[in-house]
Amino acid sequence: MNSPRPRLDPAVAATRLAVRTLLAEALDTRVVRPGDLVLVALSGGPDSLALAAATAFEATKQDLRAGAVVVDHALQAGSEAVAARASRQAEQLGLAPVAVRRVAVGSDGGPEAAAREARHASIATVAAETGSPLVLFGHTLDDQAETVLLGLARGSGPDALSGMAALAVRTDGPAYGRPLLGLRRHVTRQACAAAGLAPWDDPQNDDPAFARVRVRTSLMPALERELGPGVPEALARTADQLREDSAALDHFAEEMAEDLAEHSEAGISLSVRELAANPPALRQRLVRLAVESEFGVTLSRVQTLEVCRLVTDWSGQGPIDLPGVRASRSGDRLAFSAG
Repeated sequence: MNSPRPRLDPAVAATRLAVRTLLAEALDTRVVRPGDLVLVALSGGPDSLALAAATAFEATKQDLRAGAVVVDHALQAGSEAVAARASRQAEQLGLAPVAVRRVAVGSDGGPEAAAREARHASIATVAAETGSPLVLFGHTLDDQAETVLLGLARGSGPDALSGMAALAVRTDGPAYGRPLLGLRRHVTRQACAAAGLAPWDDPQNDDPAFARVRVRTSLMPALERELGPGVPEALARTADQLREDSAALDHFAEEMAEDLAEHSEAGISLSVRELAANPPALRQRLVRLAVESEFGVTLSRVQTLEVCRLVTDWSGQGPIDLPGVRASRSGDRLAFSAG
């Protein structure tokens, strides 16, 4: 008589289901095709390690190959050893190829932003070298909630409050997948323990010098203590709703842009009358869309609002000089030219 199969740990099952669901969506939407290589961005921490294990298990079941990219930021003593350990764990899980890249982190935008920029640039390079159309990241529901809180505190607007998308198609590199956005951080740690995987705990994750760490260790516990449990889940639901609303507004703006815009050798112009007839949210999106599509420049909210004053509060004022772009009004046209 055959002995019963051991019960699959719930945390392992949850991570595998999350990866399976995202890979199926990526296949359905043709982000990836059978036989493609999917890369896991692996730091060696519990989130990315649990993701790597689940991806190694699930990818072949969907006729996909799974590899990993490990980025050594060279910001801490022993970082090279940490990267080497993570690469060995990836290989033991059956991921191939496994690429390790050491990067130089600048200072623009602060340490967190600079490290993220260097990491993503390195990952994009590896994806291009290996022909991978999809990179998976181990962001969890807790990361999503922290992102929303940070965006709220900084007044960053709905785009920042929309948080991270589970599957994001990009024009300047591989698509980004975040299968674990519906799972709490403790689930990934339990998945590693159940699988016999020893994650690396980054000491910077406990360093209060970083705003995200203060949100994680001080602000979020205080909110749950004062408001009751479920704050991270509520913040993640808010991000989902705002992302849906933002996507709808972007869709309407893209549809309307064709009727409002006129192209010329100097640049692009929009109908002031049509802009004024639309709600502020659409008007601002139309302005940002025109500038980004024509000049590759992304306007901040402050810059966008200043340009929109040429529509709603124009009294003959002259042009506005923005980085790389000049906005001016002439009669019923709001014109943008290279600055």
